[in-house]
Amino acid sequence: MAGRSGSRKAVSRGKISLSLEDEIAHLRSLDLIGLQCRWRSAVGRPAPEHVPKHFLFGILAYRIQADALGDLDAATVQLLKRAATVESLDQVLSLVAVQDRKMQGVVLGTVLTREWNGQHYRVMVVDDGFAFEGKTFDSLSGIAFAITGTNWNGPRFFGLRAGNGKGVQT
Repeated sequence: MAGRSGSRKAVSRGKISLSLEDEIAHLRSLDLIGLQCRWRSAVGRPAPEHVPKHFLFGILAYRIQADALGDLDAATVQLLKRAATVESLDQVLSLVAVQDRKMQGVVLGTVLTREWNGQHYRVMVVDDGFAFEGKTFDSLSGIAFAITGTNWNGPRFFGLRAGNGKGVQT
């Protein structure tokens, strides 16, 4: 949630305007009854009796931040719902890989290229991830690691994060 580097955006609480950090610090200082009262004022109904203090705090802190900064987009909510129904981590990773491709605007069949230490590398976007040297990877970061031996942000390594389309061939 919000930390020391959190937003200073003001959150209105009645006639008092607090920063996100201040509002969450206030929540942290409340006991269970105080959190239940804050829940009632935020949600308009009593807090569920079985919900422990740390859950009430987490839910309220999330809601305050989401109201001030924006909530999850519809695609992420849909991804989380799908991930909750799968049976293995591999299925979740596959869903995330598909979502990553959608967010990067990379379509099936796209070939990504990168020169690294004088060698040229080609990666193709395939149905279940990214094909590189006869293997399928769930993420571009895995391929960047295979090429460099160090951890990289895969989309950035292949020029997708800069928005310049560098390295993309269709």
